[in-house]
Amino acid sequence: MSYQCPLCQQPLVLNQRVYSCENQHQFDQAKEGYVNLLPVQHKRSRQPGDSADMMQARRNFLDAGHYQPLQQQVCDLLMRVLPAPPVSVLDIGCGEGYYTHEVARRLAEQGEAIVYGLDVAKIAIRAGAKRYRNVEFCVASSHRLPFSDNQFDAVLRIYAPCKAEELARVVKPMGYVLTVTPGPRHLMQFKALIYQDVQLHDTTPEQMPGFTLMEEQQLSYPMTLNSEESAALLQMTPFAWRARPEVWGILATTEQFNCETDFTLRLWQREWQRESESAAPNEISDSQA
Repeated sequence: MSYQCPLCQQPLVLNQRVYSCENQHQFDQAKEGYVNLLPVQHKRSRQPGDSADMMQARRNFLDAGHYQPLQQQVCDLLMRVLPAPPVSVLDIGCGEGYYTHEVARRLAEQGEAIVYGLDVAKIAIRAGAKRYRNVEFCVASSHRLPFSDNQFDAVLRIYAPCKAEELARVVKPMGYVLTVTPGPRHLMQFKALIYQDVQLHDTTPEQMPGFTLMEEQQLSYPMTLNSEESAALLQMTPFAWRARPEVWGILATTEQFNCETDFTLRLWQREWQRESESAAPNEISDSQA
């Protein structure tokens, strides 16, 4: 299985670097290998998603290895629950593919796997497609996933928004969604520089109709960052929009900035059937009996 048309929801077929559906909607495959499945009418701004500066800051920070413990814990959890190959996984809000690539690499060691990376930011997807050849990258909306029903064994969602209904549509029955959200004390030291009244992150689990929360894990550890790394971390967070010039000045002149990470990982399993899919008693198939 591949993509479905974001305009008419029919399957897309790739032929000579052009994806097309039976209704003649066409989407060119870029030279880097990704495909843009975000029609103009689905955009909320001219260039949605992260800017070039935010993307580069995130890449620099992640390349330094500061979030590698999270990357490995995500992979370990997925490797433990995914079925035997072949498997299919989608990373929603993948950015430039730091986590997506490692998931794909680990899965390839076990057998056949296809891993998709989706983000609304074209500049991030282009950068990921250039760097990582083991991922199928696409520009698309997380609220209109360009995939068929029951396509994925698992979906990874690190901070990215997505409606539970869309997740329930594309995840196979008994498949998984792994979410990563800020823990209560995540980056408290940055918040202290910006806000007078520092609040802990809300850790109430989101509502996920059609899914059962199977497992919750916490990951917390301290980081010591130099001035360039602390500025890059701030640039890649929503805090950057509220940071006053003096905050950037403090980070630029602080040789060592100590802060803490705090992540919450939640593993959700899709129920066997969504309510809308439930068959009448006389319509149950042999495979369900």
